[in-house]
Amino acid sequence: MKNALKLIVLSAVILIAAPAMAGNTGDPGINKMQRIQRHKIMQGIKSGELTGREALKLKREQVHVARKEARFKSDGTLTWKERAMLHRNLNHACRHIYREKHDRQHRR
Repeated sequence: MKNALKLIVLSAVILIAAPAMAGNTGDPGINKMQRIQRHKIMQGIKSGELTGREALKLKREQVHVARKEARFKSDGTLTWKERAMLHRNLNHACRHIYREKHDRQHRR
């Protein structure tokens, strides 16, 4: 009985402590911005507001930001400076999406 109780307590401690030991790598704001931007690009492709070349350029920019995010998270933590840099990159990408969608170039 004592061993079973010890096992339960140990399991509970591990389950509670594991997220804290994993580091601070989550940022739902970044993930939400990435999801919104992917949606805007896809919508621009479907509506014809983006040419193929524009869409490819914007998708590459998204991949660049995602790789930078993965590189920042690789050490197990995402510092406030890294978060700020990702947000800044995503804000630039958002402006690029807007400009490309409203530049009066349409897919033929």
